Amino acid sequence: MKQRGFTLIELMIVVAIIGILAAIAIPAYQDYTIRAKVSEGLALASPAKTGVAEYYVAMGDLPTNNTQAGVAEPSKINGDYTASIDISGVSGIITITYNGTEGKIEDQMVTLTPATSAGSVNFECAAPTTDGVLARYLPPECRPKS
Repeated sequence: MKQRGFTLIELMIVVAIIGILAAIAIPAYQDYTIRAKVSEGLALASPAKTGVAEYYVAMGDLPTNNTQAGVAEPSKINGDYTASIDISGVSGIITITYNGTEGKIEDQMVTLTPATSAGSVNFECAAPTTDGVLARYLPPECRPKS
């Protein structure tokens, strides 16, 4: 007698394999989507980075707030996942704060710290130790060096 179709055990094995693949793929995809949301804030910070660099070239010092850098108020620079972009302190540090639309990065921050040398400004990206975005959600250039 010829066998037709799949046996119950064969179908159960296929379902188990699909379940194992889903268990691995779903968390990886969730991390990927959160990283994309963090990237939004870094993209929105581009005008602030330009403002800090232009202020430094013109004044020889770093700005202490958004107004000096020539950008909008912190809360007016926002997006779907970004609450504000704030330039503060005497060293022109740009702080990106994320809003409550995503629980993993809600009220978390990333900082861009300017470093000046030979008339140019470079920014070092990092997450503060308190209230900072977890390292696994940061782009590679912002992750702590190990």
